[in-house]
Amino acid sequence: MEKSTSGGVSFSSMLLILFIALKLVGVIDWPWIWVLAPFWIPLTLGVLVLAIIAILR
Repeated sequence: MEKSTSGGVSFSSMLLILFIALKLVGVIDWPWIWVLAPFWIPLTLGVLVLAIIAILR
């Protein structure tokens, strides 16, 4: 029997796509740093967690 895996899109990815589209059409007038926040905030949190784990070991 074959296993099926679903490669779904995460909530943050969908939010990022939505924010970029809204920025490009001019609906929102946010700075790009906040439009790209769904990408860099989880990335930053992940790096911080890894750094804390590395320090504690």
